Parts: sequence; C-alpha cells; structure tokens
Amino acid sequence: MRLSILDQAPISAGQTAREALEQSVLLAQTAESLGYTRFWMAEHHDIPGLACPAPEVMLPYIGAKTNKIRLGSGAVLLPHYKPYKVAELYNLLATLFPDRIDIGIGRAPGGSAEVTNALSDNFLQNVWKLPESLKDLLHFIRNNHPENSEHAKINAAPLPDVRPEPWLLGTSKKSALLAAEYGMGYAFGLFMSDKDPQDILQAYYESFKPGSTPSPQTILCVSAICADTSEQAEEIALSSLIWSIQQGNGEGPSGIPSIKTAKEFKLSAETYETLENMKQKMLIGDPKQVKERLLELYKKYKPDEIMLLSITHAPEDRIKSYELIAEELL
Repeated sequence: MRLSILDQAPISAGQTAREALEQSVLLAQTAESLGYTRFWMAEHHDIPGLACPAPEVMLPYIGAKTNKIRLGSGAVLLPHYKPYKVAELYNLLATLFPDRIDIGIGRAPGGSAEVTNALSDNFLQNVWKLPESLKDLLHFIRNNHPENSEHAKINAAPLPDVRPEPWLLGTSKKSALLAAEYGMGYAFGLFMSDKDPQDILQAYYESFKPGSTPSPQTILCVSAICADTSEQAEEIALSSLIWSIQQGNGEGPSGIPSIKTAKEFKLSAETYETLENMKQKMLIGDPKQVKERLLELYKKYKPDEIMLLSITHAPEDRIKSYELIAEELL
C-alpha cells in the first residue's frame, strides 16, 4: 500500500505561524525517511489555526530540505488564478525538483466570502468556468495548445524535462468525471465528505480517457490519529475535533487547543452529537486498529494510494502518529 501525507500546516495554541511552518518541513523530512510517497500542502486563506496560504512558496523550501519525496499542492484553488501563472509556477518547481512535483487542483474558495472577494473577482463565475480553466492549464503544462488557440505561441517557461503531475481533488461524481475526461489522477477527500466514494470512483474508472496519465490513478484522503493506545489516540484527536467545532461556531482560540483545554470545553447535546459525527469520519486508534481500518478502506475502494491528514496540538504527537502507521504498513 502506498501512503502519502496532506499537511494543512496547523498552528497549535501558543505556537507561532513560523514555528508551525517549520514543523511542516520537519514532517516532510520524517515522511521521506519513513517511506511515504507524497507530501502535499493545502491552500487556505485567513483561517485561524492554519498557516499556509501559498503552497507554491512552501514547496521549494521543503524541496531544498528533502531529496526524493514527491511534493505538491493539495490544492491550488484554481478559480482564484489564471491558468498560465499556475503553470509557470509549477513548471518552475518541476525544473528545480525533477520528477518530484504534483499539481493538485481544487475549486473551493479556501476562506470566507470576504477573503474570496479580496483574492479574486467573479469567483462564482470562475467556478463555473473551472472545466475551461483546467483544460487551459493542462495545455500549458503539456505545451500543446491547438494551433488556432490564442495561447499557441507562448510557453509556460521554463519547460521542465518531466512535467508536473496533475491531479484533480474533489468529493463528487462531477469532479470525478472531469478528471476522467481530462486524463488526470483523481483524489477523493473522504475526510471532508459524507458521501460513499464507491460509485464516484467507479464513474472515474469507467469514464477515464488517457491524458497526463495513461491509466486511471486514485488517491483516497482520510483523517487519522494513531497513538500507542486507543485511549491516547482519542485524547489526542479531541484537540482537533474541538478546534473544528470552535471554528465552525466562529469562536474560541485561533490555534489547535491543548488536550487539557479540549477536555475542559463544555459540550451541549448538539455539539456532542456534532463531535461524534466528526469522529466517524476519522480513523482514531492504536496501530493495529488504524491499520485494520486503512486496510478495510483499501480493500473496499481499491485506491492506488491513501493520503493521511493528521492534526494534533503537540507536533510530536502528529509525527508519532505517522510513524506508527508507517511501521504497520510501509
């Protein structure tokens, strides 16, 4: 089984953004040493507790401090940007770090309505135009615009020897079919979806047309917390769960709370139900429990790869979670 990591650069309570970003570098180095396949960084804008609005800035910093692990965006929020500029950025990365760069594409705003307006004009229109923008981006990456295109005479230079590998991220059949039509890898965000991906992934496989990749490639992204005991894992996971509830309510501290603070958070009947529902989307347990659940997902959905997202208050707990999982499966 291939395993990878999605990092949202979480900021713990009492930690600075710079410290959080340095922890992302350390995590990438650890992931490489453990045998993880990819390290993707997410793009978020003005979300309290998350430190990275620009994966394209962090990726070369991490690339210079690692040797072989694949690096990528999870995701570039394309409706905010012009395809040409995105292609330039990731072609440059692929030139600096040959055969190591992925470009994951998403369509979410990545922040509040106010932030969306500050970032780009006509965001909703650009969301509707995503298929067209994505097609344009792929032409720039492949350097194969049709001769009658206005972009046929320009290159998204520098043109790397090995092009960045494009992936489309999503949680719907619509995104799966778009990835299949354009011959891209498809990453399904199970950690942020209530949908069973079975039919969605099947639609992708059945509709796939060779493009950037000659055959369909899928990643299943899940949230996981692993510790020596299931009791420890439950405690560690509580920090990110309470933080998510606080963010959803627009209240509380801007960083991931400590386990002590999370335990002191008073849950109403409604928030308790919310917390329990959130836990159902996560893999929480000791190494054997997490291994069993990952193998169940692997056997049921048959992805080519599983990507793990882990948010904890203590950075050492996050690294240990990935270490314990790697010991069981890599």
